[in-house]
Amino acid sequence: MAWVIVGLGNPGEEYQGTRHNTGRLALEYFASAMKFGDWKEDKKSQAHIASGMIGKTAVVLVAPDTFMNKSGAAVMKFVKSQKAAERMVVIYDDLDLPIGGLKLSFNRGSGGHRGVESIMNSVKTKKFTRVRVGVSPKTPGGKLKKPQGEDEVIKFILSKFKPAELVELKKVFKKVAEALEVVVSEGPQIGMNRFN
Repeated sequence: MAWVIVGLGNPGEEYQGTRHNTGRLALEYFASAMKFGDWKEDKKSQAHIASGMIGKTAVVLVAPDTFMNKSGAAVMKFVKSQKAAERMVVIYDDLDLPIGGLKLSFNRGSGGHRGVESIMNSVKTKKFTRVRVGVSPKTPGGKLKKPQGEDEVIKFILSKFKPAELVELKKVFKKVAEALEVVVSEGPQIGMNRFN
């Protein structure tokens, strides 16, 4: 059975390069690092997909073309059972981690992330792997500078990364790609042990 790796973001040019599109950016980086096939638009699932192999395992990459809070609708076409969900990885932006931060988890809640909530509701389980990529800035002393209040959060996650942050992001995308390889070839537990 193939693994499904989902990168969350919003469709459309105005969202390109925004913090909320980190999952999608990481997925695109992974696709090119692994030399997967070209992205194809799949109108039925409302997603762009690419596929390839990691070792002997087939992998399908899914970048939903729905808005974040409807991500589950696109994912449902590829993950048809709770059992299949155990072979799914969802990559997304996380405000609780600094830029350059990365955390893998399995069978956890959504942490208030609407894209993850939508997927959990669609596949009717929490039993899938998450790759959370940090998007919050830090103070020079290393303290997290997280936006407060819903309006501030929305403004922040829809803002674009600064050039210096993009440099950090490239480094963490390399780590994300390595983590995805490990999760697919050796399992989520080994991935978590190695990358958390």
